[in-house]
Amino acid sequence: MRWQALLQGSEAMCNTADYTQLSAAAYVLEERKLRENLELIHHVQREAGVSIILALKGFAMWSVFPMVKQYLSGATASSLHEARLIYEEMGCKAHTYAVAYLPNEFEEILQYSSYITFNTLSEYHRYKDQLQRHASPPSVGVRVNPEYSEVEVALYNPCAPGSRLGEVVDAFARGLPGGVEGLHFHTLCESSSYDLEKVLAAFEGRFGCFFDRLKWVNFGGGHLMTRKGYDLAHLVRLLQDFRRRYPHLEVILEPGSAIAWDTGVLVAHVLDIVQNRGIRTAILDVSFTAHMPDTLEMPYRPRVRGATDLTPGKPSYRLGGVSCLAGDYMLEYSFDRELVPGDTLIFEDMIHYTMVKTTMFNGVRHPDICILREDGTLHVVRRFGYEDYRNRLS
Repeated sequence: MRWQALLQGSEAMCNTADYTQLSAAAYVLEERKLRENLELIHHVQREAGVSIILALKGFAMWSVFPMVKQYLSGATASSLHEARLIYEEMGCKAHTYAVAYLPNEFEEILQYSSYITFNTLSEYHRYKDQLQRHASPPSVGVRVNPEYSEVEVALYNPCAPGSRLGEVVDAFARGLPGGVEGLHFHTLCESSSYDLEKVLAAFEGRFGCFFDRLKWVNFGGGHLMTRKGYDLAHLVRLLQDFRRRYPHLEVILEPGSAIAWDTGVLVAHVLDIVQNRGIRTAILDVSFTAHMPDTLEMPYRPRVRGATDLTPGKPSYRLGGVSCLAGDYMLEYSFDRELVPGDTLIFEDMIHYTMVKTTMFNGVRHPDICILREDGTLHVVRRFGYEDYRNRLS
């Protein structure tokens, strides 16, 4: 298939890009790979007859929103600032969901939203009158908890017992409130179409009795359809079957990781080599806690180009971040040669979620944001300085 050929071509490009010209740490988005992901997702959207939108919580690099808008049906926001960014930089209103809305922001959020989802029925009732008074109110939905998830890491499981995310079916004992036009669930995390199939069965089983009164359903995020090996044909069939059962419902998906999956890297440099009781640590000009927080939170072990897991007989190093946090490091990687200060290391797949979760802890220099254009030129989009650090504080 065409999109499979595209993915193979971009993988070759990723492995040959030369980043040694970058003297400072930098995130580099590879424009061609982003377009290929978007083309694949657009194919699913068209074939399945659904709306697929960008989740800013996973990828908010607004300098490429014009490209994203060519392929997707919009974007989803989790806050006022995200909704405003969508409105101003993508030129459309947001699908907005927040765990709770700040009263002094709600009116402005309405200006930027075409859909708005409440986490609880009580919050919907609290804002119902304000919604009705609005000149052009968005379509209203409620997040529900189908009480089924395949996510194993508790930090990322929205269906854990006692979850604060969404209403369980018992909350609808009196039926669906008037004015609610959609239901939204989000229980997946970098999951497969087969995981979605199981969640969808739980969602229909608990909430299907309300479908005839709805206009839309939102299947949330976690649909990692751009990952190698993902069964796209199964996903399309699953969505088509749902649409045949409920042809009056608009079906919305809002993947976060899938949009920018494997579309770029974090380029780092070796600053020093520390030796302690037989353990060597290469100190880098980046930080795991500040610039790659999911590697410590999830946790997961990032891929480093040209490196392997610990291999006896090969030069091996822990990779240490530049912050003061004692645990700001990854256990040993092995290399084909000894590392020395000035060497360049490339961390793979560092564009989705990683960039949006960065901090300026310790005042450590934030990596630049760059784009490797489709014509091969490397463009620095943003360079951070002292003022960025200072202006976050007081």
